[in-house]
Amino acid sequence: MLKFLFTVCFVTVGRRAWDITQKGYEKKRAKLLAPYIPQTHGVDPALQKESRNQTPAPAATSAPSSSKYHRARSGGARDERYRSDIHTEAVQAALAKHKEQKMALPMPTKRRSTFVQSPADACTPPENFSIPPDVTATTSSSSSSARPATIDIPPSGIVKGTHKGSSRSSLMDTADGVPVSSRVSTKIQQLLNTLKRPKRPPLKEFFVDDFEEIVEVPQPDPNQPKPEGRQMTPVKGEPLGVVCNWPPALEAALQRWGTTQAKCPCLTALDVTGKPVYTLTYGKLWSRSLKLAYTLLNKLGTKNEPVLKPGDRVALVFPNNDPVMFMVAFYGCLLAEVIPVPIEVPLTRKDAGGQQIGFLLGSCGITLALTTEVCLKGLPKTQNGEIVQFKGWPRLKWVVTDSKYLSKSPKDWQPNISTAGTEPAYIEYKTSKEGSVMGVTVSRIAMLSHCQALSQACNYSEGETIVNVLDFKKDAGLWHGMLTNVMNKLHTLSVPYSVMKTCPLSWVQRVHTHKAKVALVKCRDLHWAMMAHRDQRDVSLSSLRMLIVTDGANPWSVSSCDAFLSLFQSHGLKPEAICPCATSPEAMTVAIRRPGMPGAPLPGRAILSMSGLSYGVIRVNTEDKNSALTVQDVGHVMPGGMMCIVKPDGSPQLCKTDEIGEICVSSRTGGMLYYGLTGVTKNTFEVIPVNSAGSPVGDVPFVRSGLLGFVGPGSLVFVVGKIDGLLTVSGRRHNADDIVATGLAVESIKTVYRGRIAVFSVSVFYDERIVVVAEQRPDASEEDSFQWMSRVLQAIDSIHQVGVYCLALVPANSLPKTPLGGIHISQTKQHFLEGSLHPCNILMCPHTCVTNLPKPRQKQPGVGPASVMVGNLVAGKRIAQAAGRDLGQIEDNDLVRKHQFLTEVLQWRAQATPDHVLFLLLNAKGTPVCTATCLQLHKRAERIASVLYDKGHLNAGDNVVLLYPPGKVMLVLARIRTGKMHNNLLIQLSKLLRLKLLSSIRTGIVE
Repeated sequence: MLKFLFTVCFVTVGRRAWDITQKGYEKKRAKLLAPYIPQTHGVDPALQKESRNQTPAPAATSAPSSSKYHRARSGGARDERYRSDIHTEAVQAALAKHKEQKMALPMPTKRRSTFVQSPADACTPPENFSIPPDVTATTSSSSSSARPATIDIPPSGIVKGTHKGSSRSSLMDTADGVPVSSRVSTKIQQLLNTLKRPKRPPLKEFFVDDFEEIVEVPQPDPNQPKPEGRQMTPVKGEPLGVVCNWPPALEAALQRWGTTQAKCPCLTALDVTGKPVYTLTYGKLWSRSLKLAYTLLNKLGTKNEPVLKPGDRVALVFPNNDPVMFMVAFYGCLLAEVIPVPIEVPLTRKDAGGQQIGFLLGSCGITLALTTEVCLKGLPKTQNGEIVQFKGWPRLKWVVTDSKYLSKSPKDWQPNISTAGTEPAYIEYKTSKEGSVMGVTVSRIAMLSHCQALSQACNYSEGETIVNVLDFKKDAGLWHGMLTNVMNKLHTLSVPYSVMKTCPLSWVQRVHTHKAKVALVKCRDLHWAMMAHRDQRDVSLSSLRMLIVTDGANPWSVSSCDAFLSLFQSHGLKPEAICPCATSPEAMTVAIRRPGMPGAPLPGRAILSMSGLSYGVIRVNTEDKNSALTVQDVGHVMPGGMMCIVKPDGSPQLCKTDEIGEICVSSRTGGMLYYGLTGVTKNTFEVIPVNSAGSPVGDVPFVRSGLLGFVGPGSLVFVVGKIDGLLTVSGRRHNADDIVATGLAVESIKTVYRGRIAVFSVSVFYDERIVVVAEQRPDASEEDSFQWMSRVLQAIDSIHQVGVYCLALVPANSLPKTPLGGIHISQTKQHFLEGSLHPCNILMCPHTCVTNLPKPRQKQPGVGPASVMVGNLVAGKRIAQAAGRDLGQIEDNDLVRKHQFLTEVLQWRAQATPDHVLFLLLNAKGTPVCTATCLQLHKRAERIASVLYDKGHLNAGDNVVLLYPPGKVMLVLARIRTGKMHNNLLIQLSKLLRLKLLSSIRTGIVE
């Protein structure tokens, strides 16, 4: 009786620490109470009574309203690159539908202790249970009563581990006898049976060379959609016009404006508060660039041995809040015909991706870095005050480019400004999917042609003002804000990223104050401006004729553009001014939407089926609106360019008109190569498309852009993803950005810190598996975190029809960051593979995605020759051997072969050829300073041998250490007359003799 009372008290107090789910708690409680409470029809009446008192789980909350745009920015704000109210509603609807269907899918279990586990917790529910326990409906409670269950009690009970009316073949028992019968349990049991193999398998099972014989290969769905259109033809852009006053080179444009329009503003920098702090005129830019070019070529070394010469590479290390100094350094390098390589400022020795940046610098042969005095003082230093050696970086000489450290050029010195050719102009670094850093080399003619194409597409005119919110060292921020503005004598207002953090509306204020015509932004800047809109309402955007959204290649940018337009249209923003574009480091600007005419209809949207996109085909979504992707166009092909779509895998075969592929561009405006990587360059920059028969389509080379998309009606370009974010699972393609958007749509504000989610894939069982890693808010409870994780798994399964292998939550600000604060995906993946991610909550769900489990081992029909060979090797049998030529018998007259030891050979040589010179010692100038003949070496060896015997009391086999400074190595042959002289001294001397070094003989013993 006492045992019964103790047991009842034990189960009614509540869940113990190791009862990881509600399901496990209910099973544990039922098992403990079963021997003491009489059962009716095999069912615990207590459970029946409790099940009648259950309350249904609350329904999924409705989608957030548009008023959330106006809420204050908080630590849990989601990443607005993926914001979409339509997608949020679709996710919530999918979760509600998922809950209504009551599918018998196992819920992931929460692991609270790695030391104490209950075997019943690992059980999966019987098939009679109509819905799995919903952890999203449970809340933390400190009361002594048990939590209400959310499972339906089956009408028929379980008696002694069997179901009524069910066959024994459909059941399996777990370790504690609890019967289970479900799809997942079968897979797990299949895996366990596979692992139950003998420690020493038979020899015929050793050799399996094909993975298809190990795992089950998923067969393609016969009902999957296939492309049905005709083969596409390359699409040409408008011709690149010829303007009479276009300069022959970009340096010539700077010389023109610097000498004729010296007082015109070129670049304005903002301080931390968002106010203009310095304006660089074209005259100042020309004079300071000229001084820097003269200093680089003439003042860093001697006249006969200069440090830099035309064609050398230098690193530009400038912070993101100093565009003026960067612009001077960049054009100074162009005038000196030196190739600049802009990189980020290293903050620590262990920056994410810093070692790969060092590899790029080393492969480019960079030994010189340009920076500012303030930046140089901020670099990490050693105790001696020297700049630390960054991991993987070559040794660099740092040069400060502040004006007071530069030498003024003589009046008769002028830079060599020639017509733009194919020589390299600058190198822009790019990080690949695997984390390696490559340098995209841009030629001078490509740089000039790209500026001309942008000038024509954007219709730039002299004297216009543009606002640049992007990184001015790379991509569109460099192309528009640093290069094209000089060609067209524009005035650029550069808004640093640090200013956007403190004053998100600063770029809107600059547009309003300076009547800017063009603004370069990203989706995040649009959202931050919307959140800070209520702080200042008296702004006007009526002067904007182009709002260039540079991450228009992100398929989720359409929601940010629509929301920004709906909010700021009342402030003068014109709908036709929003111009998304698509860019890549290799192809540079791929496409851009031209500004439309006032009142003209806006381009249409493409509402595509995500299921069709996963199979690589274009299908208009007509069935399930929850799994639809709305994509906006990124305009037309750049002027003077030609575009085609090729298959991303295998040979560059042209896609069909309703097929998704990689966008390739052929024009004079793209990159020319990856510096120092010939093989990768050929596969990226020298692509010749082929037709379905494998025949080349023309002889014009194309450049792979790394963007996935298609060409729609009216030659409009649509982008649906990137190659770097492609996840190929079981033959289906999924976009990492789409999965991030789905995760953020599941009420992530309570759990995810600042919307920081990383999605990548790892290889498990010869296939890719999806891993989702998110940063958890510091104030998020464990229960809320697991609710969010469980709902994310359901949403991804419903929307994308793919399982997640692992979903992990890590502490806030613990993931590796890029220079601008984003998540470094490749470094995060590396930490995951190394086991150094240190998650605070984790859900491993291999049963939902690993469908190609290993096949059970079967008896092989016969033993093949390969198995016999491997078996003999395992058994230790020698199947082959090799032997050299027989030396033959040693005759007395063959004196060379008679002497078997070095001492005997030396003694014989001293007698036979005493004057033969064995060694010659040269000094630093190559002059002989000492020689050693056979007789001299033998006499010196005799003297050393006598010293070792008399003073060292050495015997045969003793060790002797030779310790001499470099260049003074002593060669000693000690004739030890006892034994056969098999000592370590002779072995070391033999090695020294082979090096043929000679030094003076020193007598003495080194202990």
